[in-house]
Amino acid sequence: MDTIASLFSFITTPVSWVIVQFHTVYGAIFGADTGWAWGLSIVSLVILIRICLIPLFVKQIKATRAMQTLQPEMKKIQERYKTDKQRQSEEMMKLYKETGTNPLSSCLPILAQSPFFFALYHVLNAIATGSTIGVINESLLASARKAHIVGAPLAAKFTDSSSTVEALGASLMDVRVVTAIMIVLMSASQFYTQRQLMTKNVDTTVKTPFMQQQKMLMYVFPVMFAVFGINFPVGVLVYWLTTNVWTMGQQMYVIRNNPTPGSKAQAAYLERLTKHVTHHGKTRRRSEKTIVKAIVAKGRDRNEFERKFINALSKAGLAAQADGTVLKGETAVLENEDGTPGTGAPKRQQPKRQSKAQRQGGPRAAGESGTATHAADDSSPTSLSKAPDEQDSKPAAGAKKAQPQSGGGGRSKAQSGQRKGPQRPKSPSKK
Repeated sequence: MDTIASLFSFITTPVSWVIVQFHTVYGAIFGADTGWAWGLSIVSLVILIRICLIPLFVKQIKATRAMQTLQPEMKKIQERYKTDKQRQSEEMMKLYKETGTNPLSSCLPILAQSPFFFALYHVLNAIATGSTIGVINESLLASARKAHIVGAPLAAKFTDSSSTVEALGASLMDVRVVTAIMIVLMSASQFYTQRQLMTKNVDTTVKTPFMQQQKMLMYVFPVMFAVFGINFPVGVLVYWLTTNVWTMGQQMYVIRNNPTPGSKAQAAYLERLTKHVTHHGKTRRRSEKTIVKAIVAKGRDRNEFERKFINALSKAGLAAQADGTVLKGETAVLENEDGTPGTGAPKRQQPKRQSKAQRQGGPRAAGESGTATHAADDSSPTSLSKAPDEQDSKPAAGAKKAQPQSGGGGRSKAQSGQRKGPQRPKSPSKK
């Protein structure tokens, strides 16, 4: 083991140096030989590493969403070339190249964190065996061996024998109880993190093998942590539990503020954003403008939750702009379910059709020309008669109403049983 540690000294030396620096700070507060000083040093190492890995975490989110978007296309390629594996692989690589995605990007944080985990394991194992490593000298080694976390030595394992544990100044029962609790918490946090991703931040409109794979990993990872955790020192369990809690909190923040389109988390986020924007009348934060800008840019490709958001703004008299801002609008333009623009105004109703008796049963007005006309109802929108005000304003003496000319000549008097008013011209008879 010393040979392997010496080969990877370029990793173990920086890790041990960081732990010693944090131990110097916490040792001055809690005491150099306490479990608080060494335990918090390991926790601080995790936080420092995870802060440095935030850019990779952002890439992981983008890569995961890109892979989710490509799942339908990947499924088509698999069905089209299911008998030709080589051609299938070539088409997959071509698809990745065209879209600029990389399947390994989703594993970048884990791969980048693995060397630090490996180095910490060897540092703690050297402490358990009483060997100096990196910048940890004899005095620091003796201090680390005295450190206990809730009664369990920093370098003790669940599988250690009673003699090994007694050499570290602890009882076997305390070590196994503490390690068992930490393994359960580590597995539970990993399960909750993966379940949170699957239930809240996955596009539910796309059913692909990728989702089935993620569901399988939701159960496989906790079992793996439980199996391998019994061989980890207490200090490594502290490291892994801390990084799981960090990942869970980081993911909760991302799901709440930057959810996957089409997911339940997006529906909840857009509901909160609708209330916020309609209350203030504008988008106040930069993240809100980014989300609104992306929704506007989609146009007719918006999903159900995004269309509801746009319609809610329109009903409130607001309009989302291409730059992510929101302005007050006079008219509300709603979107239909298929993404086509609709209108918020009610549909125009057609006037009721009058019966034959209503059309023929009006009082006749006497005129100099003797032409029969119906007295129109003032409230009827289909009346062809003029209003009383308009008739009184014109001179009555010697005035005659002009009869509409038809193709075959207008009749001076309507026959009994015929419709009053202009008649349809008769078609000329063929001789």
